[in-house]
Amino acid sequence: MTVGNGARLIPCVGAIVHDDSGRLLVIRRANPPAEGMWSIPGGRCEVGETASQACAREVHEETGLSVEVGELLGTVERQAPSGGIYVIDDFRAHLSPHGPTTPRAGDDASAARWVTRAELRELPTSPGLIEALTEWNCLPD
Repeated sequence: MTVGNGARLIPCVGAIVHDDSGRLLVIRRANPPAEGMWSIPGGRCEVGETASQACAREVHEETGLSVEVGELLGTVERQAPSGGIYVIDDFRAHLSPHGPTTPRAGDDASAARWVTRAELRELPTSPGLIEALTEWNCLPD
């Protein structure tokens, strides 16, 4: 899909996951864009995949955790290194009740962890993350 200026729109998803203590699940990006920065788990939707399916898959690939995807919290757009535009639908997600709770980095993540609000503010985060989480009232406790 393209927009009026010819830029290719790339559908993506992100997952906003809090644990029982109110901490937020974050990953350190292993690849561009924002390589080395901390963000929420997420990535591109695959052909034939719903946004909810993509969200659960990305969380599992990047953290090893299983989630149940909930409501859409908001959408952000970011420039893609290829010149397209990532259109990222960010969803609330909850840990699956019988799965693991300790994240382990995998796929496009070089690290994965739970963070408090204070810890999140100390990390180098991807552009716009703190602002979006603030707007959607999703900052960790």
